Amino acid sequence: MSENKEYTLAEIAKHTNSKVVGDSMAIVNNLSTLETASSNSLSFLSNPKYSKFTSASKAQAIIVHDSFEIKDDRNYIISSDPYLAYAKASSLFKKHNFELDNASIHPTASISNDSIIGKNVSIGANSVIGPNCEIGNNVAIKSNCSIVQDVKIGENSIIHNGTVLGSDGFGYAPTKEGYVKIEQIGKLVIEKNVEIGANCTIDRGAILDTEIHEGVKLDNQIHIAHNVVIGKNSAIAASCAVAGSTIIGKNFQMGGLSGVLGHLNICDNVTVGAHTLITKDIKESGNYVGIMPAQEQKDWAKSSVYIKKRGK
Repeated sequence: MSENKEYTLAEIAKHTNSKVVGDSMAIVNNLSTLETASSNSLSFLSNPKYSKFTSASKAQAIIVHDSFEIKDDRNYIISSDPYLAYAKASSLFKKHNFELDNASIHPTASISNDSIIGKNVSIGANSVIGPNCEIGNNVAIKSNCSIVQDVKIGENSIIHNGTVLGSDGFGYAPTKEGYVKIEQIGKLVIEKNVEIGANCTIDRGAILDTEIHEGVKLDNQIHIAHNVVIGKNSAIAASCAVAGSTIIGKNFQMGGLSGVLGHLNICDNVTVGAHTLITKDIKESGNYVGIMPAQEQKDWAKSSVYIKKRGK
């Protein structure tokens, strides 16, 4: 097992664009929570509700907001955005990741002769790159992924384990005898700096393309249907789904277990709370939520009657 990486607080501060209060030459070799920190740990306080843990923490140094009132002589790293400073510091303590740090194509990976692979690309074990795909420079595709067909992935993107990109969209013409399949002849275009979590599925378009714009971050187990457009710098939490042909603007955020129905338009700068279903267009930026807290069955029955009466 490799030894932990060590950094002085001065090095941490430089890397995170912060400043040190205390001993700038003190050394830390791990990143930890306030409660579990040791004397060699760097910790952080970004949520005020955890302030109660700072005084008892054993951390060598704590990243705090520049408005934090210092009442002791421990070491601090002062930042205008402690959570961002923590994010930057986390890259220093990252354990070695072969698939991300070394451009390589695993011998069990399969790549179509019709596809183009850029420079410094890593493709993990048992992953498949199908026909008419284009993988940009510095892309990491982890193990057991299927890039089915007609997919373009922009540079500096990460595709996590088990994800399927460019699968058939759910399109059928109903008849009395059953369903006639509509062939999906569009593409899936993923722009640069996108990260897609494990076991996600994103369909290619039916006629027009499905589009995932620059900087989008998707959590695990998300489904994006055909012809959906997700705007720049959007972030969607786990177990969400977006139905076909919905157009979503920039800076969209959606909490876990939420969904968006098809053929809708959502403007820029919209936040959707967890466990919420969007059923109509959203034309004004803001926060939208439809959570119903769990109740005993008899209380829920009363609530549902009240909601129905209020809706009339």
